[in-house]
Amino acid sequence: MQVLSEAQHEPGFCTFFQECGLNPLLNDTFIPAIVPCFDYSRARHLTGEHYRRLKEVCPMLDKGENNTYACCSIKQLSSLERSLTLSKAVLIRCPSCAENFAHLHCITTCSPNQSQTINVTQVMNVTSQGKTKLAVVGYQAFLSTTFAEASFQSCKNVRIPATGGFAIGTMCGRYGAKLCNPQRWYDFQGDSSNGLAPLDIDFQLIKEGHTEGLPEGVIPYNGRALMCNETTPSGGQFCSCQDCEESCPKMPPPPQPPSPFMLLGTDGFLVISIILLCLLILAFLLYVSVACFSRKRKDEEKGKRRGKDQNSNDVTQRDIDPSEVTCADRNSLVAQDFLSLQFQRWGTLMATYPLTVIVNILSSLKVLLLSAIVVAVFSAGLKSIELTTDPVELWSAPNSRARQEKDFHDSHFDPFFRTNQLILTAPGRKGHIYNSLLFGPQNFSGLVSKDLNIEFWSDDLNRTASLKDVCFAPLNPSNPSLTDCAVNSLPQYFQNSLDNINAKVNMTELGVTKEVDWRDHLIYCLNSPLSFKDITDLGMSCMADYGAPVFSFLAVGGYENDDFTNAEAFILTFSLNNYARNSTKFKVAMQWETEFLKIVQEYQKNPACNFTFAYMAERSLEDEINRTTAEDIPIFMISYAVIFVYIAVALGEYSSWRRILVDSKFLVGLGGILVVGCSVLASMGFYSWIGIPSSLVILQVVPFLVLAVGADNIFIFVLEYQRDVRKPGETRQEQIGRVLGNVAPSMLLCSLSESVCFFLGALSTMPAVKTFALYAALAVLMDFILQMTAFVALLSLDARRQDNNRCELLCCVKVSTRRPNKPNEGFLLPLMRKYYAPVLLHRYTRIIVMLVFIFMFCASIFLMFNVTVGLDQELAMPQGSYMLDYFKYLYKYFEVGVPVYFVTKGGYDFATVEGMNAVCSSVGCDQFSMTQKIQYATDHPELSYLAIPANSWVDDFIDWLNPGSRCCRLYTFGPNVGQFCPATEVNVFFFCFLLPATRFMAYHTPLTNSQDFTAALLKARELAHNITLGMRKIKGTSPDFEVFPYTVTNVFYEQYLTIVPEGLFNISMCLLPTFVVCCLLLGLDLLSGLLNLLTIIMIVVDTVGVMTLWGIHYNAVALINLVTAVGISVEFVSHMTRSFALSIKPTHVERAMEATANMGSAVFAGVAMTNLPGILVLAFAKAQLIQIFFFRLNLIITLLGLVHGLVFLPVLLSYFGKYGTGSRQMLLNESFCSFFFF
Repeated sequence: MQVLSEAQHEPGFCTFFQECGLNPLLNDTFIPAIVPCFDYSRARHLTGEHYRRLKEVCPMLDKGENNTYACCSIKQLSSLERSLTLSKAVLIRCPSCAENFAHLHCITTCSPNQSQTINVTQVMNVTSQGKTKLAVVGYQAFLSTTFAEASFQSCKNVRIPATGGFAIGTMCGRYGAKLCNPQRWYDFQGDSSNGLAPLDIDFQLIKEGHTEGLPEGVIPYNGRALMCNETTPSGGQFCSCQDCEESCPKMPPPPQPPSPFMLLGTDGFLVISIILLCLLILAFLLYVSVACFSRKRKDEEKGKRRGKDQNSNDVTQRDIDPSEVTCADRNSLVAQDFLSLQFQRWGTLMATYPLTVIVNILSSLKVLLLSAIVVAVFSAGLKSIELTTDPVELWSAPNSRARQEKDFHDSHFDPFFRTNQLILTAPGRKGHIYNSLLFGPQNFSGLVSKDLNIEFWSDDLNRTASLKDVCFAPLNPSNPSLTDCAVNSLPQYFQNSLDNINAKVNMTELGVTKEVDWRDHLIYCLNSPLSFKDITDLGMSCMADYGAPVFSFLAVGGYENDDFTNAEAFILTFSLNNYARNSTKFKVAMQWETEFLKIVQEYQKNPACNFTFAYMAERSLEDEINRTTAEDIPIFMISYAVIFVYIAVALGEYSSWRRILVDSKFLVGLGGILVVGCSVLASMGFYSWIGIPSSLVILQVVPFLVLAVGADNIFIFVLEYQRDVRKPGETRQEQIGRVLGNVAPSMLLCSLSESVCFFLGALSTMPAVKTFALYAALAVLMDFILQMTAFVALLSLDARRQDNNRCELLCCVKVSTRRPNKPNEGFLLPLMRKYYAPVLLHRYTRIIVMLVFIFMFCASIFLMFNVTVGLDQELAMPQGSYMLDYFKYLYKYFEVGVPVYFVTKGGYDFATVEGMNAVCSSVGCDQFSMTQKIQYATDHPELSYLAIPANSWVDDFIDWLNPGSRCCRLYTFGPNVGQFCPATEVNVFFFCFLLPATRFMAYHTPLTNSQDFTAALLKARELAHNITLGMRKIKGTSPDFEVFPYTVTNVFYEQYLTIVPEGLFNISMCLLPTFVVCCLLLGLDLLSGLLNLLTIIMIVVDTVGVMTLWGIHYNAVALINLVTAVGISVEFVSHMTRSFALSIKPTHVERAMEATANMGSAVFAGVAMTNLPGILVLAFAKAQLIQIFFFRLNLIITLLGLVHGLVFLPVLLSYFGKYGTGSRQMLLNESFCSFFFF
């Protein structure tokens, strides 16, 4: 080989001409490395075929047939055309870029002034066809920076739709698209080691006017390069917006997200809450002032009447005028008397024949035997119970938009593949600097990776199964081998070959010889993942062994500014086919994932493991939820046990230590628990019979809810019985019937309100909420029915035992101490009557209470508008779960989010030019085509949540059809099978006519919480709707044609788009029956119904407000608890409201005191103290969902229900409650309206 130091440079002279043969210095090139012959001679005049070929390949050199000269032969033109074709495959989307690229190489190869532009530096003898000639194997090319920069600018934004990356990234070697500049771009083109350049070309970029160091006679080429928004002389159109920023239309800035609601320069909701607070306080104070003044004047006008009470104390009582006794008052009391009478008869019947209700004794099988049969029949349905564990089935309605879109996508493209992932880091290992021969000093983090080859015996396949049996193999789906499986990892840059990883070779670059190894190859591939051959002497491909590229953002994470080798994490992704759940292959895939998790967990425990990693399998979420549910079952059992112990102890009378075994109510408490259990079993069994599946949420929440409702009724009934004294001549059974008649209407009021509330809640579109409401409604109804039958009979038996002084559990043992014949008020009733009620209802205390609760209500309204909507995935995992580490790594290291597909439905004609142009993004396409609009969205990722534009098969198809592209096109049928198919063949279009579905894949930005996922879904739908409207304007498009975005997470996060109005609807449907039932059962008492409703609303609003303060997000699980809150609030409120409404005390305050003492004590013991111990136990659960949405939220509901029911409501009733009517008997005598009502 000779190195030339001097050469002549004159206009009109060539430096080389004609082809001498293959470059002996190069091997394994993509195209034949044919080098020209060294020949300093005049440029040739071109005519005929020679001129025509030059005009085709290098039209910029055409000066007319009589005046065109060039320095290249026809063979050279053919070789140049073949070489340019490869570049055109990625640059043809932008004709001006392709033109500029061809312009450069036409000048260096064919320019008539070639000797003034290039300087030959290396020649050597080459033998071809028996002739030895001196060939050029290296030269310098001198270009002006103006031409070089303009050419580079025209090409730098040209994209490759299939990858979403830039074409320049594949043509700039190690630097990639981001670090590429004109010099580096030309250096890559002139580097013979890239497998494309036939010889070494040293491009020298010279600034205009600079001549220092230039060989004598050399004039840097300074032709005019086309801008990307210009048409080409040969008629090529200007580049598309996606490939050329200058071609983009002036787009208005995208609308910013709505700014926060502001008033007077501050938070608008805060201002409204403060105004509402002031108005309510002023209205209340005004009402109190006017009421006080009015009462004084009325007392002065009507006078007062003195009388004596039963203790001969003077009392003051206002005379009742008959005109004050309204129709509603009469209706109210008559309704209560009617209900009480019916329940009294029923209770006496149940108490008289207890054995017929409880067991089959003496062949007296009557009421309870029938109820037991009904419960048994219902419960038998449990044999066919189905537990829904699939999150999609739980939270996404079958007719929801996201579910329909998922079904459409899966039916046309198969379900999204199952993802199994490892994220590896080495925080304890220091990185090192690798001084690469080609790439210079590079930071290396020192991470390693491990290939997993898992084999296991499959009973379903009856053979040994491995990854190839279930893997996602896009290029060979029918019969994949292990190397066909889509496994994305760093080893794939080496085709998972240890030989390739260990390969080393000495390489000389710019006179320096060094060893290159896997690090050089890795650096190159991370920046050029689409390369089939690196630029090192290793000559290895960067493509994965399954035939696709591994993009850097999917292989490494935790890097900055595309410094991939300094990444903090390596990512390994194993993709499996997502088979249907009833498929045999689905079980095999699940088994593979189980083995995968076992291997990873065992490797993690290995002491020799010197790096940390997070991991997950597709089944992990469901597995972890099921695992934690099973582990927390003992917590729930302990919770129920604590509640049972409390009920058994609290129901006892304990009049004497000697009678403690007689007066205890262990069996009554156990019976009450069994009644609750039977009602839940009956409800679950009934719905199992009719095919409505259950869920873990139902198993956890419904028993708790029914226990709260049932325990309250039990306490009210039992405490009322214990406080009652049997009348002379009255049997024990008649007494129990009379007591039931007193309290059963109140129990009916609450139970019916709750049951109707939950039945209406089943109108929800969310499957989990709907099934919960159905199960809860029937369970509450069954609980009331069993309490009216079995529990009444049980209490009657227990009363007989207690009357006979027999010990509980040891019925044969009697005690001598007789039962006192006086009511047993316990300690709570006297305490509340003597101390609590008078203090609470003191005139100053009442004002303070009203002001405090008005403030709480207004503050909660403000907080309610600031509650966070959503449920982050991490909360579904138990504490200590490996999935929590995975989510932490995922959010920290991933540079892109989940893929999003823009799916087109049938009804669009892709075969027409207009139809293709409305979709594609290459040259000639509509500036507002589908893919262009997606591209515009990625320019504002902070608003659109789109990071990488959509790849486009339409653009690839257009490139494939382009005659300038030499892509492989073969006939697949007919007489020419296997032969080349020209782009002019019409039949290539036949398959495109009205495709039933197609899709275009883009990537979201990293989404780290449910708010991001929800916002991304909303923005993607807005974009898809805009695209749909545009494409419907194309002639021949069906009116119902649609484009929709599909992401695998949409079915989970769609609910948050509508969960606020959905929640308002559900809660409103629950509040409505509480008002209606309360009014009806109190004889159309609208005022009591409204006050009852107002208090429940305040409990719900305050609950949401405290949720905001305690960091509890609003979601479907929270909504279930809020629906439950309405039911529990009814227990705290409705009993009190009814007790106040039926009181015959003369004043509001006295009636409120009576209701607070008598009913308030029962509510406190039955609802609050029943719930609180069980709720506190849940604080020890491992599952974060249980801790947050069952412990915290139920604690909030119970405490707020308690303070509203026993603090706020009595005060509210004392101010605004129904007026007292004096004598109950007098009202009964006025029966006209009552008769009319019934």
